[in-house]
Amino acid sequence: MRTYRELFRTPQFGPLFTVGAVQVAATTMSGLALATLVYAATASPLLAAVSMFGSSLAQVIGAALLMSAADRLPPRAATTGLSLVFALATAVLAVPGLPLPAAFAIILGQGVVAAVGGGVRYGLLNEVLPKDGYLLGRSVLNMCTGLTQIGGFALGGLLVAAVSARGALLVAAALYLAGAAVARFGLARRPPRAAGRPTPAETWRINAVLWSSGPRRRTYLALWVPNGLVVGCESLFVPYAPAHAGLLFACAALGMLVGDTVAGRFVSGRAWRGRLATPLQLLLAVPYLLFVVRPALPVASALAALASVGFAASLLYQERLMELTPDEFTGQALGLHSSGMLTLQGVAAALAGSLAQWTSPAAAMTAMAGASLAVTLALSAAGRRAARTTGPLPRPSARGAAGTG
Repeated sequence: MRTYRELFRTPQFGPLFTVGAVQVAATTMSGLALATLVYAATASPLLAAVSMFGSSLAQVIGAALLMSAADRLPPRAATTGLSLVFALATAVLAVPGLPLPAAFAIILGQGVVAAVGGGVRYGLLNEVLPKDGYLLGRSVLNMCTGLTQIGGFALGGLLVAAVSARGALLVAAALYLAGAAVARFGLARRPPRAAGRPTPAETWRINAVLWSSGPRRRTYLALWVPNGLVVGCESLFVPYAPAHAGLLFACAALGMLVGDTVAGRFVSGRAWRGRLATPLQLLLAVPYLLFVVRPALPVASALAALASVGFAASLLYQERLMELTPDEFTGQALGLHSSGMLTLQGVAAALAGSLAQWTSPAAAMTAMAGASLAVTLALSAAGRRAARTTGPLPRPSARGAAGTG
């Protein structure tokens, strides 16, 4: 599958695409609005960063205890129910006078259930599309994320300025409700991909199997750490340019859109895609090193857009992950990728906010970019060493999924 026409003609891809777009728009608007509220109330870069990305920190709880539900719940019912939960939680966040501890408790609760939502959604994508269509389908969803974030940050910024941050939160809650309606009436009813009850013990068992393989471990780390550290840079856009953070976020989303378009549609050949992964991750970090000189807004916007082209590396590593994972574990494997990535993003946001408290947003962004660069180079070197000692791995089955080191 190589064309967008083929992709959108695939049954069920359209509703899944729409649900994802609506949820991204809601998440984008609510995150910007909440960070604006928190920064206005506290003047704290740390709390502003955590309010926007803090739900990602709780993804690790969902990944550790609940992720087996991603393959053991009916996808339509799970997608609909999670959208309703987010709509209610976002509406509560808009309540005037809500104490900050209560707001952060809600944010963390959203992160726990979102972990399962990522596994359900991406597992369903892998089920809906043929094997040769996953990369193109995932790239289109990422492109949609980029476009929707551009629109979401722009609209969110307008709503915050013209109405209020709480008004923007209520609009986001309405978008979550719209996503629930699309999921309920647009997605077909499907049985769970795996039998059995979704228990913490089963989640731990499969996570252990997924983590037991050296190639999968390196792939997960490449998916999680370098881009997580760069998201730490992005988490400081509000304190870096309080009046123009929406523009910086929109430019970053535009860069991600460009990268995903090129990687998903125009880069063909497995070997070629493998060679591009590391350079793209280096591109993620290098532009943010220049923030040490506190560039003006036009230059900062261009640097953010250029860096975000490198997020396309995630597509290439996800394709590698699917090659290393049995079909019956795809939902949990992709959910673990999504949750681990978002958890690292939350950790990086908290770390970046802490550094900014003691130094400055520009200095903290530079430090996070340097750390991302170092991790990418270390993982690349480890992969080359492993390639010299092992041959190509066969596609695993569930019985033999442990793989090799």
